[in-house]
Amino acid sequence: MTAAAAPRRSSAEQRRLDDALTLMWEQRIRFNQLLGLKVLSLQPDGVSARLDMRADLVGHYSYGRLHGGAISATLDALGGLALMVALGEKHADESADQVIHRFGRMGTIDLRVDFLRQGIGSRFTAHAAVTRLGGRIGSTQMRLLDEHELLIATGAASFVVS
Repeated sequence: MTAAAAPRRSSAEQRRLDDALTLMWEQRIRFNQLLGLKVLSLQPDGVSARLDMRADLVGHYSYGRLHGGAISATLDALGGLALMVALGEKHADESADQVIHRFGRMGTIDLRVDFLRQGIGSRFTAHAAVTRLGGRIGSTQMRLLDEHELLIATGAASFVVS
């Protein structure tokens, strides 16, 4: 005898979860707000966000290039967001509030960033996808592109998810 699958949350509840994730990630995580990160897409197979260049994100004043810390923080934050979306998908029978509650113990445990090109430009786009979501640990791969779609940096991270 097979057990029936739990019902998936309604489309209205999914919109509520997506809106709550966006609000939390863009505004309630104050460092993301400081960076100016904006969600572009929340999909189960990956997420994306935008980072607009500002004078306070410059790492090298002569060249006006994006600071490596801003690049690392953006990739780290987006990896976490990808896992939040994946947890929401894994627990698709739960309400938005129940899923959001699951994020309380999430945290980065390992982050690797490879800087491939100078971050010069006015707008950057970051993408992240989950490579593995276990019961306690989740892994992601991330990338940052400039406005011409040139790859600036890649990252890989592991997070505690439970």
